[in-house]
Amino acid sequence: MDFQLTEELRQLQLSVRRLAQEKIRPRAREIDASGEYPQDIFDEFRRADLLGLCIPEEYGGSGAGIMGLTLAIEEVTKYSNVLGLMLLLTRLPTGPIMIAGSEEQKQRYLPGVANGSERAAFCLSEPGAGSDVAGMRTTASEDPGVTGGYRINGTKCWISGGMQADWFVVFAKVGDPNLRHHSSIRAFIVDASAPGVTRPRVDQKMGVKGIDTTEIHFDDVAVPADQVIGGGFSLIMRSLNAMRPIVAARGIGLAEGALMYATNYVMEREAFGKTIAEFQGIQWEIAKCATEIEAARLLTYRAAWLADQGMFSKEYVPALSMAKYYASEVAVKVSGVALQLLGAAGYMTDHPTEQFYRDARQLTIVEGTSQVQLGLIGRGVLGHDLWWD
Repeated sequence: MDFQLTEELRQLQLSVRRLAQEKIRPRAREIDASGEYPQDIFDEFRRADLLGLCIPEEYGGSGAGIMGLTLAIEEVTKYSNVLGLMLLLTRLPTGPIMIAGSEEQKQRYLPGVANGSERAAFCLSEPGAGSDVAGMRTTASEDPGVTGGYRINGTKCWISGGMQADWFVVFAKVGDPNLRHHSSIRAFIVDASAPGVTRPRVDQKMGVKGIDTTEIHFDDVAVPADQVIGGGFSLIMRSLNAMRPIVAARGIGLAEGALMYATNYVMEREAFGKTIAEFQGIQWEIAKCATEIEAARLLTYRAAWLADQGMFSKEYVPALSMAKYYASEVAVKVSGVALQLLGAAGYMTDHPTEQFYRDARQLTIVEGTSQVQLGLIGRGVLGHDLWWD
């Protein structure tokens, strides 16, 4: 058992760390305050070849896998959760294509994401179907005028990066939307410029500002046969399972950033004749947070390794979901402790602790809530997918 990163991954980690310190740290608060899309940082990621980390080399990526992307997102999110999301969006919508897409679809859609000429979004959630995937109402009807083609109608909501996307992976039901048959769900690639695609609303968010969360409406949108991925409910789950360590990396990075900032603060802030850091109670809080961060890191790196081996089917769900669940909850806990360590100052916009606190809450909701992850872990234990005997 080797806990050391390979030399290539270690160099990637260090190079992204430098980029985060030099380019992201000075911009993070401004991005949050303005809410404007940080195109300058996207360009930095493109120049550093970070947009294709998880995309295989034969499709224009660097082939660093989910582990490579996990490491990069951890470093970036120490200063900005929204920039961690920017990197995450290079894998979320491309995942279904890498898992179940045709060779032609991979050649057409993956290189543009890897080189930064195109952006994409993952359209699953709906106003009445978030965690309840089988409850989706978006439909895909066979197009009588096009062999193998479909027409999509429906609305998707809370779509991260929806305004910036050039294309979407859209999940819809073939047949009666009132039926909850998993086999009726299909995945489709939809061009954002296709007739009938509109983006009527950008959500006003509590945190993670800078990448729009959008409502997207599909009104009789034609999808040709060569843009049908197919799949089904299992494709959704395999796609999301593989994403667990990537989302978890945002939790680890955010927790690290919050704790490092608070630690530096208490080492300088004086009270009762000494620095706050000299009080044992403060040291214990820092120690507990640091321990939980390291536990989350071990879960996350293991999950990333599993996903890179293609181990994201049902029997591996408990290990993958544990990483996402625990790292997200640690981010919320540590950001709260960090804010408390700064006292009143931590609640003010003079310090980034209030931003860490706001941004952390998103992680327990997106891509499977903490409660969904607990359900998946629990069923895994009951079904002996995770067992110790």
